[in-house]
Amino acid sequence: MKRLKNHLVGVDQGSVPMFSDFENDGEMWTGDGPRKCSRRITFAEAYQTPPSVHVSISMWDTGADRNQRADISAESISTTGFDLVFRTWGDSRVARIRADWLAIGALHDDDTWDVE
Repeated sequence: MKRLKNHLVGVDQGSVPMFSDFENDGEMWTGDGPRKCSRRITFAEAYQTPPSVHVSISMWDTGADRNQRADISAESISTTGFDLVFRTWGDSRVARIRADWLAIGALHDDDTWDVE
């Protein structure tokens, strides 16, 4: 469990179209095997420490004639952003993905002094 040690809690969120590969016969739509799409997300304001980040698929358009395999995650989380990563594998055909994210964490407090 993440404990926040100040009263300034920041919540940032967004929605990201990851790709639309059916329009141009892109890798996610026509490829086989492991495939990955990554988008760097920058927070509106820097957090004091890396926040907790939740990601989810909010729109998913796939080919009905194949297995539907998907993995979505937040990677390389820092105080200023993270990498939103979608993966698929095998013979899955993924036309489009839109992902939503939510970050919650402590913000900097201008009244707190950092004395070293």
